[in-house]
Amino acid sequence: MKAFEILLVEDNQSYVSLMMEALEESQVPTNLSVVMDGAEAMAFMRREGKYIHSPRPDLILLDLNIPKKKGQKVLEEIKNDPDLKRIPVVIFTVSSAEQDILMSYNLHANSYIIKPRELDQFMAAVKSTINYWFTVVRLPPGE
Repeated sequence: MKAFEILLVEDNQSYVSLMMEALEESQVPTNLSVVMDGAEAMAFMRREGKYIHSPRPDLILLDLNIPKKKGQKVLEEIKNDPDLKRIPVVIFTVSSAEQDILMSYNLHANSYIIKPRELDQFMAAVKSTINYWFTVVRLPPGE
């Protein structure tokens, strides 16, 4: 079974480390790429500059509160790009604000997950998300 490609757009190193740990414990083979801001995320997905050889993500985990280009703007650009719009985007953020949830779904987010504050719940949320997207759902073919 090939490893699934995940792009994590997250500027908090603690969350990056927890995500890596959860993925290692997961039964699903994955490769994780991490970018720390919205501008980098778009360069990665469009394979620009230093990201010319970046893998096409099978799933994007996107924080809303990231520097340079906010998560909702990144989501909007992804979903308006004919080459990227079929990549599932899961919002993975601390925001529980109704306006953030509504705007994310209005911009065609595939899921919205509020990061659990408890370690065991965080790990469970990541593992169940990965399991859902890579063992239950049938993803569209890549390029």
